[in-house]
Amino acid sequence: MLWYHTFGTTEIVFIAAFVLFYIFYIIRVVRIARSLNTPYVTVFVKLILRSVIFALLIVAFLGPSFGEAKREVKAVGKDIMICVDLSKSMDAFDIQPTRLEKVKFEMKKIVNAFNSDRVGVIIFSSEAFMQCPLTYDQNALNLFIETMNSSLVPSSGTDFAPPLKMALDKLEDDKSLAGQQKSKVIILISDGEDFGEDTDEISKDIEEKGIKLFTLGVGTEKGGNMYAGSGLKTDRNGNLVVSKLNVKSLRSIANKTDGQYFEINATQNDVSRLINTIDTIEGELRDSRMVDVSANKYFYFLALATALLMLDVLINIKTVRI
Repeated sequence: MLWYHTFGTTEIVFIAAFVLFYIFYIIRVVRIARSLNTPYVTVFVKLILRSVIFALLIVAFLGPSFGEAKREVKAVGKDIMICVDLSKSMDAFDIQPTRLEKVKFEMKKIVNAFNSDRVGVIIFSSEAFMQCPLTYDQNALNLFIETMNSSLVPSSGTDFAPPLKMALDKLEDDKSLAGQQKSKVIILISDGEDFGEDTDEISKDIEEKGIKLFTLGVGTEKGGNMYAGSGLKTDRNGNLVVSKLNVKSLRSIANKTDGQYFEINATQNDVSRLINTIDTIEGELRDSRMVDVSANKYFYFLALATALLMLDVLINIKTVRI
């Protein structure tokens, strides 16, 4: 049997007070009964009854836990790799304050929504870089998200193939749960301007592995300008550069991998729908163990003490006969 509280000074003080009180009480009742020549046996019945009640209350206070109840506790979860486009086009401000700042805000919501799953972050433009490996540490993830900016990657265009390949490799190479299949998800966040040539091949590999790929388009089809120094970015001819959301490429990748396309534009935000969709994917078993779930059974002793207390009220001590 286990105890929630240990037997200590408080219990000793209560027991001592109870014993002293009853010694004086019995002496007084016996003295009165003898002087009146009346029986006083009932007082000892009361003593036994109240001693049992007091003992039950002490046991209830100590919080006994007993029994051999065991329960299997299973830990399930998903591995989610988020690929974030940090090319210069993500600095366009058709989505306020900019596409990238909006993405950073929404990514923190995604991380918070899947706090019991492992989440990793890959940043990319024409090349891909591991920003944060798969981890349960939300604080670390939020820190890496907060530091993301378009100067962290080369500014030579956008290619979806490198981040998707890196995400696939990291999800496949993880041996921490060898022998077990895990639910794996890739989220590709971009404005959709893909200039790579190997995206279709990598998408096919992802589909063959059974990994879900969800794409999140950020921007508007009308497009937006970007700042460059103290003014707006222009091309060689002095025309303002306009970056437009390319829905077609992102939707195509999602469809090829049996995933879904979601969007953030000036009037629409599908992040909550994205979270709900991923949440429906069943997590795979990560760990299983048997734990002792024998609970505090104080209420049994308290209930019995209450019943005996009611019986005590019904038993009267008579010292005078009429």
